[in-house]
Amino acid sequence: MAYLKESLPKMIRYRLARLRLIKPGTPINLTFSITNICQSRCKTCKIWELYKKDPEKRQEELTTDEIEKIFYSMGHVYIFNISGGEPFLRSDIVKIVELACRYLTPGIIHIPTNAIAAELVEQRTHEILKVIQHYDPYIQLTVKPSLDHIGEKHDEIRGVPGNFEKVMPLFKRLKAIQPEYPNLHVELGTVISRWNVEDIYEIARFVTDLGVDSYRNEIAEQRSEMFNREDPITPDPAQYEKAVGYFTRQIRTRMKSRLFFHRMTQAFRLVYYDLAIQTLKQDEQMIPCYAALSNAHMSPYGDIWACCTLGYEKTMGNLRDFDYDFQALWNSQKAGEVRRYIQKGLCHCPLANQAYSNILLHGPSLARVVLEILRT
Repeated sequence: MAYLKESLPKMIRYRLARLRLIKPGTPINLTFSITNICQSRCKTCKIWELYKKDPEKRQEELTTDEIEKIFYSMGHVYIFNISGGEPFLRSDIVKIVELACRYLTPGIIHIPTNAIAAELVEQRTHEILKVIQHYDPYIQLTVKPSLDHIGEKHDEIRGVPGNFEKVMPLFKRLKAIQPEYPNLHVELGTVISRWNVEDIYEIARFVTDLGVDSYRNEIAEQRSEMFNREDPITPDPAQYEKAVGYFTRQIRTRMKSRLFFHRMTQAFRLVYYDLAIQTLKQDEQMIPCYAALSNAHMSPYGDIWACCTLGYEKTMGNLRDFDYDFQALWNSQKAGEVRRYIQKGLCHCPLANQAYSNILLHGPSLARVVLEILRT
């Protein structure tokens, strides 16, 4: 609910900025890929190959001093997504969260993990929770171990034998500390790819039986960030529609018993599923995209992107070239060129993180969300 209250005035600004009537202002949603280090060898992503091919590239990642300057220049964002690589492998992840709490003052912090370094993830989650408690105990922290299948099939997709056996204990240990930290949200996430799309019902049933706080899924995409543009990883539209049909039925069956806030979030999810299916089928933007306005993505090296799909191919610039001044880069000529590229509909994707902001900013889609809530 706080997100909606905060979004309403910004919705007006983002709409006007898209019409080029005013400057864009600060995004409400920031994703920061803090490192490209990763132990996984996923079939859906090639980030892990980067430092194998070019070990010196690792030295180019932003330092905490540089990150502090950037966050100071940004100001408040409501949702702060930490990504990777494997985020928990970055030794100063706790310090990065501390800087985010100090300068970005987020309401939500979200961190995914492959769970391979399970003990390290648990330890650093404890440390992060203590930092959050110091700054604002109402900040919601979500930690999301990835689960792309069950048992050895998960290990096969993720490319690491024994990975599945790390996910389950980590999930249980994180759930066990929730009474001490009520602002901790523990969920599981599945990337729906051509290697598991036919088994989504089996995976989802397994997850539901675990009693997760929530279960997220996203479709495997060819993204510049993941160096997988040429890889046939995305399931075809018919397969994906069949897979998410299970989630749609589950949501509609349970909506009546949910509190209003949960009905609202599930209604957004229903609209997103339909939007993602239509995007795959039509191969075009189905509603206006507000990437580079409502949302921003920062690479480990200080590049600012509209989204991880365009990534390196359509960078808006590097913050090191702007003396770490986010607002200067955000309002630069090159940033404007990227926005115009998006506004012309020259790109399209079912990226969930961006799609939820787009739905919020699109009247007909938002009306569908309201109708989904009312129909319960």
